Amino acid sequence: MPLAFYEEGRADGDFEAGIELALRALLTSPEFLFRIERDPDGVAAGSAYQLSDIELASRLSFFLWSSIPDDALLDDAEAGRLRDEATLAGHVRRLLADPRADTLTTNFADQWLYLRNLETAAPNLRLFPDFDDNLRSAFRQETQMLFDSIVREDRNVIDLLQADYTFLNERLAGHYGIAGIYGNDFRRVELPAESPRRGLLGHGSILTVTSYATRTSPVLRGKWILENLLGMPPPPPPPNVPALEEPEPGVAARSMRDRMEQHRANPVCAACHRLMDPAGLSMENFDAIGRWRDRADDWSPIDATGSIPGGGRFDGVAGLRDALLARPEVFVGTMTEKLLTYALGRGLDHHDGPAVRHILRDAARDNYRFSSIVLGIVESTPFQMRRSQP
Repeated sequence: MPLAFYEEGRADGDFEAGIELALRALLTSPEFLFRIERDPDGVAAGSAYQLSDIELASRLSFFLWSSIPDDALLDDAEAGRLRDEATLAGHVRRLLADPRADTLTTNFADQWLYLRNLETAAPNLRLFPDFDDNLRSAFRQETQMLFDSIVREDRNVIDLLQADYTFLNERLAGHYGIAGIYGNDFRRVELPAESPRRGLLGHGSILTVTSYATRTSPVLRGKWILENLLGMPPPPPPPNVPALEEPEPGVAARSMRDRMEQHRANPVCAACHRLMDPAGLSMENFDAIGRWRDRADDWSPIDATGSIPGGGRFDGVAGLRDALLARPEVFVGTMTEKLLTYALGRGLDHHDGPAVRHILRDAARDNYRFSSIVLGIVESTPFQMRRSQP
């Protein structure tokens, strides 16, 4: 195909015109832009079949490296050894230990945790003059480094919620009110047991992307918790739902809790907001750029009581964290579903449920280590098989 485009361009111009047209055709070709898995000849439409070793090697490499397989992986695939349990497990651990596995952080974690939305976050600088691009970058790096530490140290993924450490530089430490950190370089910092900064729930990145430019949003924060931590995404809002009323100029603002209760008085909004709002309100001690506060904009004490589906009432982000940790299989199951979706490049359906449950059971026996979840995904039926086009 490139030669035909070259000849067409060469006929209308010169050698360089032919090369240019051939390169344009190559760079815009779907086979160059996308990784295409083709059904083999002779497979009945809509039937399930096992991937070849070469296809499995490609799927594994793109999952963990976002790139093509290396020679060691291809050699075992071409020799038909890749489906050997010990061989496959060895390659999984080798690929995870390679620096190229950083793409799990920059691609998967950024997508799962909405870190990419930081690029377009625009807090109102009149209300939040401390926010700038240096803080934006520090927010993202802190969360990426925490996730990367879970991968590199093969830790229990529950530590994403309860880690007793984080990564800070002077700019971010000052924003959090943590003393004794100097310089632009990030370093690992141990956190006291009562610190609100433990785990993802205390990260400025998460708190900023789940806020509006001028205020916090219990709705966005509650939706983020339901969708990304509990695996219970609420349905999309119905059309023509009125926005939360903003206070008029010169009129004292009511508390966020009071305003949300008025919003829930609308029967159209009530069903979903009864699930989202209590979780989001438990994070009200953090403002729209993640600073800790004890009082709201009107200087009234913040009421951060909340709840999550299936759990009792609690107070503040510490209570929210404890409620999530009380049922670790829910969080780990949600993360596993997100990671399996990323690995397959497609959404999951009810047919994938047994595989997810099997991965969770095996991972629980290994203390929910990150590598055990990845290995469970790689050994699963959805990863090693695919269904032909109907």
